[in-house]
Amino acid sequence: MNIAIRLFIGYFLIVGLAAWFVLGFFSREVEPGVRQGTEDTLVDAANLLAEILAPQIAAGGLEHSTLVRAVAAAQVRQPAANIHGNAKDSIDLRLYITDAQGIVRFDSEFKDVGRDYSRWRDVLLALRGEYGARSTREDPASDRSSVMYVAAPVIHQGALVGVLALGKPMRSVEMYADTARRRVRELGFIMLLASAGIGLLFTWWLTHSLNQLRNYARAVAEGDKVRPPIGGGRQLSELARALEHMREKLDGKQYVEQYVQSLTHEMKSPLTAIRGAAELLPEAPAAEQQRFTGHILEQTERLQRIIDRLLALARVEQLQAPASMSANTTRALVEAVLASRQTRIDTRRIQVSVQEHGAMALTVHGDQFLLQQALGNVLDNALDFTPPGGRIDIHIEPAASPAGGRRQRIRIRDHGSGVPPYALPHLFERFYSLPRPDTGRKSTGLGLAFVREVARIHGGTVQIANATEGGTGAEVCLVLPLGAAPPH
Repeated sequence: MNIAIRLFIGYFLIVGLAAWFVLGFFSREVEPGVRQGTEDTLVDAANLLAEILAPQIAAGGLEHSTLVRAVAAAQVRQPAANIHGNAKDSIDLRLYITDAQGIVRFDSEFKDVGRDYSRWRDVLLALRGEYGARSTREDPASDRSSVMYVAAPVIHQGALVGVLALGKPMRSVEMYADTARRRVRELGFIMLLASAGIGLLFTWWLTHSLNQLRNYARAVAEGDKVRPPIGGGRQLSELARALEHMREKLDGKQYVEQYVQSLTHEMKSPLTAIRGAAELLPEAPAAEQQRFTGHILEQTERLQRIIDRLLALARVEQLQAPASMSANTTRALVEAVLASRQTRIDTRRIQVSVQEHGAMALTVHGDQFLLQQALGNVLDNALDFTPPGGRIDIHIEPAASPAGGRRQRIRIRDHGSGVPPYALPHLFERFYSLPRPDTGRKSTGLGLAFVREVARIHGGTVQIANATEGGTGAEVCLVLPLGAAPPH
């Protein structure tokens, strides 16, 4: 079972059990709480009425007092009250009054006058001067017919003259308890749904973070250059950084091994040529010594170029993003590269045209030094394969991006013989090079690999293909993000 699902189930079980206990406790405590509140109100009302009616009770004139008329009128009243969604349409409060011996002298229901209530708990305790209360079922077979009575002693001029008791049917109170229980259950259900939603969100977040780490590990195993995920909390971020550190250590070891092998392989041919020329130099005639010396210098320069370009490529390949960022117009960047090669362009009598398309000047944001080196490598290849007196076309234009975002395209096309079809898949491999038309010699084979890495760290791509329109030649297409306009 997925670890995220296990965590969700465990989390939901804990929340569910806690909610079950809490809801059960509240449901059990709702009815006692309502009863206690009702009893408190009855105590206040009974004592207040006992004080108001004390003179009349002491005089024994309750049968013809205004109390009888008031009770009779109240019983037909319809309050039409709506108490938090519960309708109250009648007065259901019962009142009875006894004398000092516990004999009922007044009954709001007019049915128990003359009966002896001295043994009822509420009256008995009140006659003793204690707090008296009782609950009695009107229907012994129904537990919902209970009536709560609260009695208060009637004191007139310091003497106990009777007991006043108020009764409240619990069926009129239980509807509030039922309403409260229903609302508690509804809120509990909402709480469970909210907890489930939070649990699902947490599970998705954890699963997403773990999937990012998994995808990162797989990409590293495939040798892809990817950045470690930084979301998912402190622990997952630390794990991602630990994996990144491990990847850097492993990549560094493998990188050194690959470059040592590549460098050793590429240095064999120049070193062999240098050694052969050096061995023949002492015994060669004076006329040949100059040729051998030139050959040694030529191979030494080739070794120097290989080492310099290999170091530059190694530095760029270790970057995940440009070390420095600045903005410049793309045309100014291209013209700066052309200016650095102007002497060679003039010597070979090559015409270079730069055309910028679009309504506004395009800009590039990145490491200007690396971008100039990359464009310089592409332009050097174009100059090598363009015959003297030929032409190179450079186009700067906006480009559509399938993934969204603003992009631009720099196309550099020569009008030479083009690239052999067998060589196209290998041009970006390290140390792969084609012989130059003029000299038949190969370059270091590191220039296009350098261009590809510079494009990668800037979030771009580079492609090379043979031209399909307007004659022969090859075209290099460098796609880069479109930057903001540089400050003036």
